[in-house]
Amino acid sequence: MQEDAFPMTPDTLFARHRPTLDAAVAATRARGYWSPFTEMPSPRAYGETAAADGETAFKARLNTRFDLHQPAGPGFAGNERSPFGFDLGVTYPTADVDAVIAAAKAALPGWRKAGVDGRAGVCLEILTRLNRRSFEIANAVMHTTGQAFMMAFQAGGPHAQDRGLEAVAYGWKAMADQVPSARWEKPQGKNPPLVMDKTFDVVGRGIGLVIGCATFPTWNGFPGLFASLVTGNAVLVKPHPAAILPLAITVEVCREVLAEAGLDPALVALVPDTANAPITKELALRPEVALIDYTGSSEFGDWLEQNARQAQVFTEKAGVNTVVIDGTDDPKGMVRNLAFTLSLYSGQMCTTTQVFFVPKDGIAAGEGRMSFDEVVSALAQGVDKFLSDPERAVEVLGCIQSEATLARIEQAASLGRVALPSRAIQHPKFPDARVRTPILLVVEADREDVYGREMFGPIAMVVPAADTADAIRRATGLARTRGALTAGLYSTDPATIEAAREAFVEAGVALSVNLTGGVFVNQSAAFSDFHGTGANPACNAALCDLAFVANRFRVVQSRIPAAA
Repeated sequence: MQEDAFPMTPDTLFARHRPTLDAAVAATRARGYWSPFTEMPSPRAYGETAAADGETAFKARLNTRFDLHQPAGPGFAGNERSPFGFDLGVTYPTADVDAVIAAAKAALPGWRKAGVDGRAGVCLEILTRLNRRSFEIANAVMHTTGQAFMMAFQAGGPHAQDRGLEAVAYGWKAMADQVPSARWEKPQGKNPPLVMDKTFDVVGRGIGLVIGCATFPTWNGFPGLFASLVTGNAVLVKPHPAAILPLAITVEVCREVLAEAGLDPALVALVPDTANAPITKELALRPEVALIDYTGSSEFGDWLEQNARQAQVFTEKAGVNTVVIDGTDDPKGMVRNLAFTLSLYSGQMCTTTQVFFVPKDGIAAGEGRMSFDEVVSALAQGVDKFLSDPERAVEVLGCIQSEATLARIEQAASLGRVALPSRAIQHPKFPDARVRTPILLVVEADREDVYGREMFGPIAMVVPAADTADAIRRATGLARTRGALTAGLYSTDPATIEAAREAFVEAGVALSVNLTGGVFVNQSAAFSDFHGTGANPACNAALCDLAFVANRFRVVQSRIPAAA
């Protein structure tokens, strides 16, 4: 996406970014690896000074007012504290909700007239500019979520941008399937035919509300933001009070591009609040809000689904992710892979494994067998060894995002037999950072009240199952009743693998089999992996498929007799 001097209009932006859009649409069909955004923070890709410039831009935000020049309400939001141990000090004017909604509604006709192609072009320009600011966004993500820098750069920057582009591609594909106009001719025998000229306008549902989460504000926020925008809607972005800055920068870029393209920047607005004065429920019930995208707890997700009846609600909620260990040809590779899975971002991912089901009589392992206790010991030793170097460990673990998660780790030791205790690690650069290693517990199979509920954070449990069939039954049962975003299986038996695959398909959860290398169960790639299925209680939508975008717009026709 090379930039040259050119008139900024929706149509010229579409022409400029059409090759990328075409490649993205092709990638959604092929489902192979593809990304236009470089995931490595390389000077070759981003420029020699990009890293320093991004850090400088982030630091310039600290202890300042972030004003987006929206209709402002009384007071300010902003009490963000880095999990690495310092206050950000950024304040954000609260929004005048009535005025912001009125401005967004007034901006909708112009956005509709930009057309299917024009809206896609604007969205791709926004994503391109967000990509250029990936280092600034990475620092903002790092110091609100607690992710280590590399993860913050990748997940908060290019990978989030991939997910946003994926939503644009699906949205454009769904809308472009409808021709904008047609001549209708119906033969009338000996009489002249009936001839009508028909016009078909793609019309957004109205105003979308994106409710941000504290751990992945951009990765989880971009799909809904761009799916709603490209399909002709305005968007209110309501960030989590602990992670406002990454989405504030995003809204700033959106408004900048819209204005430069001759459109009303009121189409995208930031609506921040505080933990002491939340406004999410008020926003969600506004009659003008037609779409809601939410990531977070099941309790609030359920409330949205039950109460925001005027809106189409897309939720990603809590679940219990499982791995069944039946056997492996590569015990060391399995343990290395699972140690990384449990350690990455201290388990603060909606896709991280929480429960391992292992047959109580042990597993096939290479040429021999491993007892249940040996499997538990191998997992514990694998995590401990992987995190033995503090400088390397902190770059994988990151920090504990919230005090609630920290308390949950401390309380977890009472839930079962501790196979590996959690310990604090001193961060070499940030002495006040809250860094904790995973805790590994053994919990008996009849204690589903313990292992059958989400324990967000670096908390994992190993459960002895009667046999592999029992393990699969328990794992799929949790997916059906409690929800799950991921599941894993280790087995050397083709019949077991196929039986498990069928069982997890019926339970509506994605399955990964025999991961021992550089692919991990808690990671997913845009354009290839579907994040969630919408087929179990963990979420009611998938990121990203046609169902995620198609209900965000309507087609409204006009017809007139053709001129003679």
